Amino acid sequence: METVNILIEALPYIKKFHQKKIMIKYGGHAMIDSAAKSSTARDTVLLKYVGMKPIVVHGGGPEISRSMNKLGKEPKFIGGLRVTDQETMDIVKMVLVGKINTEIVANIGLHGGKGVGLSGKDNLLLKARKRSPQLVVNQETGEEQTVDLGLVGEIESINPEILDVLTENNYIPVISPIGVDERAETLNLNADTVAGEVGGKVGAEKLIILTDVPGILRDPSDKDSLIKKATISEVKELIEDGTVRDGMLPKVLTCISALEKGVKSAHIIDGRVKHSILLEIFTKKGIGTMITR
Repeated sequence: METVNILIEALPYIKKFHQKKIMIKYGGHAMIDSAAKSSTARDTVLLKYVGMKPIVVHGGGPEISRSMNKLGKEPKFIGGLRVTDQETMDIVKMVLVGKINTEIVANIGLHGGKGVGLSGKDNLLLKARKRSPQLVVNQETGEEQTVDLGLVGEIESINPEILDVLTENNYIPVISPIGVDERAETLNLNADTVAGEVGGKVGAEKLIILTDVPGILRDPSDKDSLIKKATISEVKELIEDGTVRDGMLPKVLTCISALEKGVKSAHIIDGRVKHSILLEIFTKKGIGTMITR
C-alpha cells in the first residue's frame, strides 16, 4: 500500500506537468560520484517516460581544473571567476563537450532514454559576446581591480529551434555551456546562467538546479533552517540582508532571471540526495527551495 500511495501522490503532478519542458542543471555531487551520475540520468529518463520533456544543462568546473592540473597548466581565478586564455579554452572544450557531455548522454542511453549532446555552437544555439572587463575585489588585499577574464562570454541570443525539434521527437537534449560569437570563436559560459536563459526561452515549466546544499538556508550552519518556498520579492530581501551570499547568490539570481523570463517555478535542490529530482517534482513536501513569481 505504501508503494500505491506514493504513486497516487505523484499522479496530480504527472498530470499537471504532462508535455511540459523541465530544465535541469546538473552540478555538484550529481556529476562527480558515479552512482549519483547514473541515478540522476535514470531519474531524468523517468521524467521523459511519464510524459515530460526534460532538457539538461551541465557544468564542469572541478573537472576542468583537474584536467588542467594533469596537463601541467595551473587554473587561474580572480575574485572566484576563471580566467580563460586560448589554451584553457581548448581544455574547457575537451572536458565539457568531449568528456562530461558524452558521459551524461551515455548514462541516459543506458537507462533507456534518447540523449543527444549539444554545445552552444550547434545551430547557433547560444550566440554570445565576450564579457567586458570585470570589476572584482582582490581577496588578498581587499582592493577593487578591473580584470579581463579572457574567452568568457555572456549570452546575446538563443536559437531554440534544435531543442524544439529534439524534444518533439522524444529526445533529451544535453547542453554544454559553450557559446559562439559573431566570428565563430568559442566562449566559455556560466552553466547556471545558460540553464536559466534557455529555460526562459523555451518556456520551461520548471528550472531545477542540482547543487551540494539542501537549498537556501536561513543559517548556513543549520540544515534545519531550509526555506522551502519563497517568492522573487522574498529572495531579493534575503539577498539584501546577506542571507543569500557567496556561491548561492549566482544560483538565486539565475532563478530570479528565469522566472522573470517566463519559467513557472525555480528549484534549488540537493543533488547528493538519491532521487532528489523525483522527490522535488512528485511529492507535496519536496526537498529543496522552490522560488516562484
